[in-house]
Amino acid sequence: MSFAQPALSDAAQSFLSSHAKANLLIGGSWTGAKSGDVFPTLDPATGETLAEVAMAGTADVDAAVAAARKALPGWRATPPVERAKLLWAIADAIEANIDELAEIETLDQGKPLYVGRWAEIPGAVNQFRFFGGQAMAIEGQTIESSINYQPEGKQMATWTNRQPVGVVAAILPWNSPLVLTAMKLAPALAAGCTVVLKPAEDTSLSSIRLAELMIEAGLPEGVLNIVTGMGAETGAALAAHPDVNKVAFTGSTATGRAILDGAKGNLKKVTLELGGKSPMIVMPDADLDLAIPGVANAIFFNGGQVCVAGSRLYAHKDIFNDLIEGVVAYGKGMAAGHGLDPATQMGPLVSARQADKVATYVKGAADAGATVHSGGELFGPANTFMSPTVITGVDNAMPLVREEVFGPVLAAQPFEDVESVVEAANDSDYGLAASIWTESLSHAHRISERIEAGTVWINCHLMYDAALPIGGMKQSGWGRDSGRQALDSYLEWKTICAVV
Repeated sequence: MSFAQPALSDAAQSFLSSHAKANLLIGGSWTGAKSGDVFPTLDPATGETLAEVAMAGTADVDAAVAAARKALPGWRATPPVERAKLLWAIADAIEANIDELAEIETLDQGKPLYVGRWAEIPGAVNQFRFFGGQAMAIEGQTIESSINYQPEGKQMATWTNRQPVGVVAAILPWNSPLVLTAMKLAPALAAGCTVVLKPAEDTSLSSIRLAELMIEAGLPEGVLNIVTGMGAETGAALAAHPDVNKVAFTGSTATGRAILDGAKGNLKKVTLELGGKSPMIVMPDADLDLAIPGVANAIFFNGGQVCVAGSRLYAHKDIFNDLIEGVVAYGKGMAAGHGLDPATQMGPLVSARQADKVATYVKGAADAGATVHSGGELFGPANTFMSPTVITGVDNAMPLVREEVFGPVLAAQPFEDVESVVEAANDSDYGLAASIWTESLSHAHRISERIEAGTVWINCHLMYDAALPIGGMKQSGWGRDSGRQALDSYLEWKTICAVV
């Protein structure tokens, strides 16, 4: 395994030096923070500084929101076909620069290069293409009302139309920056909204490069603005801003509650894609040749730093040992190293802070009597790597099982019957996703109907498409990203009654 940062491409090197503390995009211009304050963004594999990023304060947030407000009338009035053409041009620009974007994403977040290059960034392309089409499919309704007291000789015409919510604050997490940025921007822009984007402080770089490409594609000034900084300051100021009409947030449930608290001042609309603790149910008739790599990738993909990661495994007692043996072996075969090394399958966790958090959960479970079959220890130059970790001997009361760990850690339990496993799977504050592994159509249908989750996969996990809505039940959030449902959340209904 190699932890050293490989040589960077000319494009990536040029990007890292081009913004030198001028990372804020406000009204079409790149600028530094008014205070001059900056913070470092690090390569999580090595701990070395990649760049210094502007620390936006309240005055910078005010300026960005004002720019978005100023641009709103013009963007809202842009014909849908023109908005669609621009979104498609952005998709083409991402695709044309996909290698550079994947390199920047890996440098900043740590993920193996292939994850960004072949999975997540193509997903971002599809977001812009899908919502480009949706921009031309926004429609209202003509309604035959029963109003019968209009003036004599007149008649009542009633209809609805859809209008953009207004200025949107998009606040992002650090685990999959580029695709999650696209999931906020594409539907908002398709609806005619303008946006102030706040990337996660650990992973700001790919969103900045995307914004450059969007400007090159022809996005009018002020339609997209970017403020970088800390969540507790920059993000909080944006969420509470009285001229913001909607907050679209993806991140932890705890931060989601803080967003709601900030948003209440002007009762702005809020969509929240929050934490998950997704169960995987493996029935005794499951195809283990499919289930073993499927279960392993569901939790080890991107180091388990995925909101819908399959972090809870419930396997029938008849196949439990075989499944655990297979998943452990699969994990041990994954090569760890710097994400830019083509051989790497397991990169670092995003920061030393996150790595310590994950290790604390593992230690807590082990101290409580659980069995750690593999992984569990931190290593690497910055102590940010953890090998795929499989733990048995757990129960639903343990923090490892109840709380979102966000690392490559699988907590596994056997079960005996359908009733007990459905009860265990639903015994969670979260309800983001789940998967069922079975060859029985009856089991697949009946269990999927009873699982309390926004998405249920059958004989697969982590399957995404821009047309499919994503979101959760219970404390996993409000509203949906992706799909037509996402576009609806950026639009208002207006009812019009006319005597004619």
